[in-house]
Amino acid sequence: MYVYSDFDRAFVRQRAAQFRDQLERHLAGELGEEEFRALRLQNGWYIQRHAPMARIAVPYGELSSRQLRQLARVAREFDRGYGHFTTRHNMQFNWIPLDRAADVMELLAEVDMHGIQTSGNCIRNITTDALAGIAPDEYVDPRPFCEILRQWSTLHPEFAFLPRKFKIAVTGAAEDRAAIAWHDIGLQLHRNAGGDIGFRVFAGGGMGRTPICATLVREFVPWQQILVFIEAIVRVYNRYGRRDNLFKARIKILVKAEGERFVKQVEDEFDAILRQDTDGEAQIIPAHELDRVASCFALPPGVAPQAERGDGAPDDAPLAYRKWIERNVLPHRLAGYRAVTLSLKRAGQAPGDITDAQMEAAADLADRFSCGELRVTHDQNLLLPWVRQADLFALWQAARPASFATPNIGLLTDMIACPGGDVCGLANARSIPIAAQITERFDDLDELYDIGDIDLHISGCMNSCGHHHTGHIGILGVDKDGAEWYQVTLGGSDGSTL
Repeated sequence: MYVYSDFDRAFVRQRAAQFRDQLERHLAGELGEEEFRALRLQNGWYIQRHAPMARIAVPYGELSSRQLRQLARVAREFDRGYGHFTTRHNMQFNWIPLDRAADVMELLAEVDMHGIQTSGNCIRNITTDALAGIAPDEYVDPRPFCEILRQWSTLHPEFAFLPRKFKIAVTGAAEDRAAIAWHDIGLQLHRNAGGDIGFRVFAGGGMGRTPICATLVREFVPWQQILVFIEAIVRVYNRYGRRDNLFKARIKILVKAEGERFVKQVEDEFDAILRQDTDGEAQIIPAHELDRVASCFALPPGVAPQAERGDGAPDDAPLAYRKWIERNVLPHRLAGYRAVTLSLKRAGQAPGDITDAQMEAAADLADRFSCGELRVTHDQNLLLPWVRQADLFALWQAARPASFATPNIGLLTDMIACPGGDVCGLANARSIPIAAQITERFDDLDELYDIGDIDLHISGCMNSCGHHHTGHIGILGVDKDGAEWYQVTLGGSDGSTL
């Protein structure tokens, strides 16, 4: 995992102190609601249907056990005892009183976390594949590049007020598990014919009321120049994006409307940055900087390939364990290791929800079995990336009390769902009751296995936070004359083999 420097730590704590000052002035009546709105959004604070919502970044999905325990503390002491993991590597709290928001920011800063740029018209949290760095089909580990992108985009002065929100996803594997085609910019690491590492760059993807798959803008950008090329894309968007119409403000509308002219504008801007901008070449990533960041993503201490020696299970291990191995355990690039998904889909809780006690339990499992590291997945589950094959049976036994061992990954009840109308002020209908009814109806694992692999995605409105467009079955909540209705779509997909 990336290790914060003294500068990084001071930056986040200074930002928390700045927010406290802004909040106190707002509560004292010295800072009006409209003035404060932009400031709180820049720090991840929304005003929702019933209460404020805090969105906390989990950059490219990596989370330490220490950080998860701090999130548990926030849930317990400031919220209603639970949080919600989203599809874009964020944790959301829905019931924190606004007058306690600065206290939460300071607690998060203690463990190198924040909500900076998790909302607002700026470059949001950089996302990637939950199996980054451990997937057998990976060409290049995308995490160092995600971290460089995160540092470059945070508080970028030119891109703080874009026409609309802006999302970037990165993958370095053959299979697109990061759903890059559904992002404003999608990046795929690969090697050209000469063996050089670079990026295949897509732009203009997105969901919402106008779902569009991203367009290939450049087949190969050398990794050293990727910040310059992204700068060119976002500059063109910042210059020509529709600020007169909220529904047409995303870059996908601009790319769709302009086609090849958009690509030419990007290429011209890319060339101009390198030739004409003052210190334009300073944005070229030097090898020593990539090496510095990449060193943070070395194998954890004590982790090394080892002989495959079984999973520690007795010969008469329960069928439930065998099903868990089949569904929740994934191959690993290191011999003798596996990646294990902790299911956050169970009866009685909304998809992606996790209680403070469950956060503590997951942190304990990470410390015991995964070098203190977890990943937040696109499907709103948690993943342990460094599990020794020999520990699988012991992990299964330890995961069961917190309901993490449900063997349903990839099945119907492993659904994606946004919080919907129960908390969200934008939603037209509720998502959670629909998810709960489906989970209750399909509570028989044998029936789920008979149905087989299927992605069910539920959104409470056209903003598509539940990614309903990409599900094999998509459910969209709509309002008709004050009543909740639901549209059903078939045949979507999150990603593809690239």
